[in-house]
Amino acid sequence: MNNFHELVINRRSYRRYTDELLTPDQVRLILEAALMSPAGKRKNPWHFVVVEDRETLRQLSLVKDAGAAPLADAALAIVVCADPEESDTWVEDCAIASIQMQLQCADLGLGSVWIQMRNRYDENGNTATYNIRQILSIPANYEVLSAISIGHPDEVRKPYDTDKLQWEKVHIGKF
Repeated sequence: MNNFHELVINRRSYRRYTDELLTPDQVRLILEAALMSPAGKRKNPWHFVVVEDRETLRQLSLVKDAGAAPLADAALAIVVCADPEESDTWVEDCAIASIQMQLQCADLGLGSVWIQMRNRYDENGNTATYNIRQILSIPANYEVLSAISIGHPDEVRKPYDTDKLQWEKVHIGKF
């Protein structure tokens, strides 16, 4: 991308991917973007679990009732988690790291989609976090915010139309 505004306009959520794998350099750049993300009091509470194994990706795609299917066909997923006792801003910190990874993906020409895991459940009432802990051996005191599904896009998405932005939701001075 030539500039940040162009990157933001063109970054879209991709749920379908080709079979092409990511290069080690691409994965490193995505993780660097996450590791450089801002965090409250610079506590950096986030942890990132990189998953490339096809069977594990398939299992992760089933951890909640709906919305996790893109994980099954992704080249890789990055699960974003933290110990809530480490920082009271862990949710915000993990969210910022998640979007930084997505922006880096877009800059690399890759597709990604944020998959919400926090406060999501499977058909048996288990939390997605519980299910992910079992699959990835994440410690019991950690919470999972999201999983970022990443791959080479197998669909075409139009850029955002800036003429359709909801400027009525912007308030200057007071609500």
